[in-house]
Amino acid sequence: MVQIVGILNITPDSFSDGNMFMEPRDALAQAQRLLNDGADMIDVGAESTRPGATPLKTSEEWQRLEPVLKQLVKHLPGRLSLDTYHPEIAAKALALGEVIINDVTGMNNPAMVELVSSYPAKCIISHLIGTDIQAAHRGELLDDITVVHADLMGKARLLEAQGVPHDHIILDPGIGFGKTPELNWKLVSFARLTPDYPVMIGYSRKRFLGDKRMELAPNLMAGRKAVQAGAAYLRVHDVAGHRSL
Repeated sequence: MVQIVGILNITPDSFSDGNMFMEPRDALAQAQRLLNDGADMIDVGAESTRPGATPLKTSEEWQRLEPVLKQLVKHLPGRLSLDTYHPEIAAKALALGEVIINDVTGMNNPAMVELVSSYPAKCIISHLIGTDIQAAHRGELLDDITVVHADLMGKARLLEAQGVPHDHIILDPGIGFGKTPELNWKLVSFARLTPDYPVMIGYSRKRFLGDKRMELAPNLMAGRKAVQAGAAYLRVHDVAGHRSL
Protein backbone atom coordinates (compact mmCIF):
# COMPACT_ATOMS: atom_id res chain seq x y z
CA MET A 1 0.00 0.00 0.00
CA VAL A 2 1.28 3.46 -0.89
CA GLN A 3 2.66 5.62 1.91
CA ILE A 4 1.86 9.33 2.07
CA VAL A 5 4.84 11.57 2.81
CA GLY A 6 3.93 15.01 4.12
CA ILE A 7 6.11 17.93 3.02
CA LEU A 8 7.41 20.29 5.72
CA ASN A 9 9.30 23.28 4.29
CA ILE A 10 11.18 25.44 6.76
CA THR A 11 11.90 28.02 4.09
CA PRO A 12 11.04 31.65 3.31
CA ASP A 13 10.87 31.09 -0.45
CA SER A 14 9.33 27.73 -1.34
CA PHE A 15 6.81 28.08 -4.16
CA SER A 16 3.85 26.69 -2.23
CA ASP A 17 4.30 27.38 1.47
CA GLY A 18 7.30 29.66 1.83
CA ASN A 19 7.63 31.61 5.09
CA MET A 20 4.77 29.74 6.77
CA PHE A 21 6.77 27.49 9.11
CA MET A 22 10.03 29.33 9.78
CA GLU A 23 9.57 29.37 13.55
CA PRO A 24 10.30 25.99 15.18
CA ARG A 25 6.96 25.98 17.01
CA ASP A 26 5.11 26.56 13.73
CA ALA A 27 7.10 23.86 11.95
CA LEU A 28 6.44 21.34 14.73
CA ALA A 29 2.75 22.24 14.76
CA GLN A 30 2.58 21.68 11.00
CA ALA A 31 4.32 18.32 11.38
CA GLN A 32 1.67 17.30 13.88
CA ARG A 33 -1.09 18.47 11.53
CA LEU A 34 0.37 16.36 8.73
CA LEU A 35 0.47 13.33 11.02
CA ASN A 36 -3.08 13.98 12.21
CA ASP A 37 -4.16 14.17 8.55
CA GLY A 38 -2.74 10.69 8.03
CA ALA A 39 0.88 11.13 6.90
CA ASP A 40 2.94 7.96 7.15
CA MET A 41 6.17 9.96 6.96
CA ILE A 42 7.37 13.57 7.17
CA ASP A 43 9.93 15.01 4.75
CA VAL A 44 11.54 18.13 6.15
CA GLY A 45 13.77 20.58 4.30
CA ALA A 46 15.23 24.03 4.91
CA GLU A 47 16.39 25.05 1.42
CA SER A 48 14.06 25.73 -1.48
CA THR A 49 14.89 23.93 -4.74
CA ARG A 50 12.44 25.88 -6.92
CA PRO A 51 13.77 27.54 -10.09
CA GLY A 52 15.61 30.74 -9.19
CA ALA A 53 16.03 29.93 -5.50
CA THR A 54 19.21 31.13 -3.78
CA PRO A 55 21.43 28.34 -2.43
CA LEU A 56 21.64 28.32 1.35
CA LYS A 57 24.75 28.36 3.54
CA THR A 58 24.99 25.16 5.54
CA SER A 59 25.22 27.12 8.78
CA GLU A 60 21.84 28.73 8.09
CA GLU A 61 20.35 25.43 6.91
CA TRP A 62 21.29 23.74 10.19
CA GLN A 63 20.09 26.71 12.23
CA ARG A 64 16.63 26.23 10.73
CA LEU A 65 16.67 22.44 10.99
CA GLU A 66 18.25 21.64 14.34
CA PRO A 67 15.42 22.59 16.76
CA VAL A 68 12.84 20.85 14.58
CA LEU A 69 14.84 17.69 13.91
CA LYS A 70 15.72 17.29 17.57
CA GLN A 71 12.04 16.97 18.37
CA LEU A 72 10.85 15.01 15.36
CA VAL A 73 13.56 12.37 15.38
CA LYS A 74 12.49 11.30 18.88
CA HIS A 75 8.95 10.57 17.82
CA LEU A 76 9.32 9.47 14.20
CA PRO A 77 12.18 6.94 13.97
CA GLY A 78 12.18 5.54 10.46
CA ARG A 79 9.36 7.90 9.47
CA LEU A 80 11.39 11.09 9.02
CA SER A 81 13.30 12.05 5.89
CA LEU A 82 15.61 15.02 5.50
CA ASP A 83 15.71 16.90 2.20
CA THR A 84 19.34 18.00 1.93
CA TYR A 85 22.25 17.60 -0.47
CA HIS A 86 24.91 18.69 2.04
CA PRO A 87 26.83 15.80 3.65
CA GLU A 88 27.68 17.85 6.72
CA ILE A 89 23.98 18.53 7.36
CA ALA A 90 23.07 14.89 6.79
CA ALA A 91 25.80 13.82 9.22
CA LYS A 92 24.48 16.12 11.96
CA ALA A 93 20.96 14.82 11.43
CA LEU A 94 22.03 11.17 11.54
CA ALA A 95 23.88 11.86 14.77
CA LEU A 96 20.49 12.74 16.30
CA GLY A 97 18.87 9.45 15.34
CA GLU A 98 17.27 7.48 12.52
CA VAL A 99 16.74 9.76 9.54
CA ILE A 100 16.24 8.92 5.86
CA ILE A 101 18.47 11.10 3.68
CA ASN A 102 16.62 12.59 0.69
CA ASP A 103 19.27 13.95 -1.68
CA VAL A 104 17.73 15.80 -4.64
CA THR A 105 21.11 15.89 -6.39
CA GLY A 106 21.10 12.11 -6.61
CA MET A 107 24.05 11.31 -4.34
CA ASN A 108 26.40 13.06 -6.77
CA ASN A 109 28.69 14.08 -3.90
CA PRO A 110 31.09 11.21 -3.00
CA ALA A 111 31.04 12.43 0.60
CA MET A 112 27.28 11.81 0.76
CA VAL A 113 27.75 8.30 -0.65
CA GLU A 114 30.41 7.61 1.97
CA LEU A 115 28.15 8.94 4.74
CA VAL A 116 25.06 6.88 3.94
CA SER A 117 27.16 3.76 3.38
CA SER A 118 29.07 4.15 6.64
CA TYR A 119 25.96 4.34 8.83
CA PRO A 120 24.35 2.71 6.72
CA ALA A 121 21.36 5.01 6.34
CA LYS A 122 18.27 4.69 4.23
CA CYS A 123 18.35 7.15 1.37
CA ILE A 124 16.21 8.56 -1.42
CA ILE A 125 18.10 9.06 -4.68
CA SER A 126 16.51 11.71 -6.89
CA HIS A 127 17.37 12.14 -10.54
CA LEU A 128 19.17 15.34 -11.51
CA ILE A 129 21.06 16.20 -14.65
CA GLY A 130 24.53 17.24 -13.50
CA THR A 131 25.26 18.33 -9.95
CA ASP A 132 23.74 21.82 -9.71
CA ILE A 133 20.00 22.22 -9.06
CA GLN A 134 19.64 25.69 -10.56
CA ALA A 135 21.75 24.75 -13.59
CA ALA A 136 19.38 21.85 -14.20
CA HIS A 137 16.42 24.22 -14.09
CA ARG A 138 18.11 26.62 -16.54
CA GLY A 139 19.53 24.04 -18.94
CA GLU A 140 18.08 22.13 -21.87
CA LEU A 141 15.08 20.12 -20.73
CA LEU A 142 15.37 16.34 -20.77
CA ASP A 143 12.68 14.39 -22.62
CA ASP A 144 14.00 10.82 -22.42
CA ILE A 145 12.76 8.50 -19.69
CA THR A 146 15.43 5.92 -20.51
CA VAL A 147 18.12 8.40 -19.40
CA VAL A 148 16.40 8.84 -16.04
CA HIS A 149 16.10 5.08 -15.60
CA ALA A 150 19.72 4.38 -16.57
CA ASP A 151 21.08 7.14 -14.33
CA LEU A 152 19.12 5.99 -11.27
CA MET A 153 20.01 2.33 -11.79
CA GLY A 154 23.66 3.32 -12.02
CA LYS A 155 23.46 5.31 -8.78
CA ALA A 156 21.68 2.48 -6.99
CA ARG A 157 24.33 -0.04 -8.06
CA LEU A 158 27.07 2.36 -6.95
CA LEU A 159 25.53 2.68 -3.48
CA GLU A 160 25.15 -1.06 -3.13
CA ALA A 161 28.76 -1.55 -4.19
CA GLN A 162 29.73 0.88 -1.41
CA GLY A 163 27.83 -1.18 1.15
CA VAL A 164 24.37 0.39 1.29
CA PRO A 165 21.84 -2.44 1.68
CA HIS A 166 19.50 -2.95 -1.27
CA ASP A 167 16.44 -2.39 0.90
CA HIS A 168 17.79 0.96 2.12
CA ILE A 169 17.48 2.54 -1.32
CA ILE A 170 14.44 4.49 -2.57
CA LEU A 171 14.37 5.99 -6.07
CA ASP A 172 12.81 9.33 -7.09
CA PRO A 173 12.73 10.26 -10.81
CA GLY A 174 13.10 13.97 -10.01
CA ILE A 175 9.88 15.33 -11.49
CA GLY A 176 10.21 19.05 -12.22
CA PHE A 177 14.00 19.12 -12.22
CA GLY A 178 15.11 19.92 -15.77
CA LYS A 179 12.47 17.81 -17.55
CA THR A 180 9.84 18.63 -20.15
CA PRO A 181 6.19 18.64 -19.02
CA GLU A 182 5.63 15.57 -21.20
CA LEU A 183 8.44 13.67 -19.50
CA ASN A 184 7.22 14.76 -16.06
CA TRP A 185 3.86 13.13 -16.78
CA LYS A 186 5.60 9.94 -17.91
CA LEU A 187 7.71 9.95 -14.74
CA VAL A 188 4.58 9.91 -12.60
CA SER A 189 4.37 6.22 -13.63
CA PHE A 190 8.12 5.61 -13.23
CA ALA A 191 7.62 2.79 -10.71
CA ARG A 192 6.68 0.44 -13.57
CA LEU A 193 10.30 0.57 -14.74
CA THR A 194 11.87 -0.25 -11.36
CA PRO A 195 10.09 -3.19 -9.71
CA ASP A 196 13.21 -4.06 -7.69
CA TYR A 197 13.29 -0.74 -5.82
CA PRO A 198 10.61 1.28 -4.03
CA VAL A 199 9.86 4.56 -5.79
CA MET A 200 8.88 7.93 -4.36
CA ILE A 201 6.93 10.26 -6.64
CA GLY A 202 7.03 13.99 -5.89
CA TYR A 203 4.59 15.80 -8.18
CA SER A 204 2.78 17.94 -5.63
CA ARG A 205 1.71 21.37 -6.97
CA LYS A 206 4.43 21.41 -9.64
CA ARG A 207 4.14 23.40 -12.86
CA PHE A 208 3.61 20.46 -15.20
CA LEU A 209 0.20 19.94 -13.54
CA GLY A 210 -1.02 23.14 -15.20
CA ASP A 211 -2.63 26.39 -14.14
CA LYS A 212 -4.70 24.70 -11.44
CA ARG A 213 -1.72 22.92 -9.88
CA MET A 214 -2.46 24.39 -6.45
CA GLU A 215 -5.86 22.69 -6.45
CA LEU A 216 -6.40 19.13 -5.29
CA ALA A 217 -7.91 17.66 -8.48
CA PRO A 218 -4.79 17.68 -10.74
CA ASN A 219 -2.68 16.46 -7.85
CA LEU A 220 -5.02 13.53 -7.26
CA MET A 221 -4.93 12.72 -10.98
CA ALA A 222 -1.15 12.41 -10.79
CA GLY A 223 -1.39 10.50 -7.53
CA ARG A 224 -3.74 7.91 -8.99
CA LYS A 225 -1.41 7.32 -11.95
CA ALA A 226 1.52 6.90 -9.57
CA VAL A 227 -0.35 4.43 -7.38
CA GLN A 228 -1.53 2.43 -10.40
CA ALA A 229 2.09 2.18 -11.55
CA GLY A 230 3.19 0.80 -8.17
CA ALA A 231 4.71 3.81 -6.42
CA ALA A 232 5.63 3.09 -2.80
CA TYR A 233 5.56 6.73 -1.63
CA LEU A 234 3.76 9.92 -2.64
CA ARG A 235 5.46 13.12 -1.44
CA VAL A 236 2.68 15.72 -1.13
CA HIS A 237 1.59 18.95 0.52
CA ASP A 238 -2.08 18.00 0.93
CA VAL A 239 -1.96 14.82 3.02
CA ALA A 240 -5.63 14.74 3.95
CA GLY A 241 -6.70 15.06 0.33
CA HIS A 242 -4.54 12.13 -0.69
CA ARG A 243 -5.77 9.69 1.92
CA SER A 244 -8.55 8.62 -0.45
CA LEU A 245 -6.06 7.11 -2.92
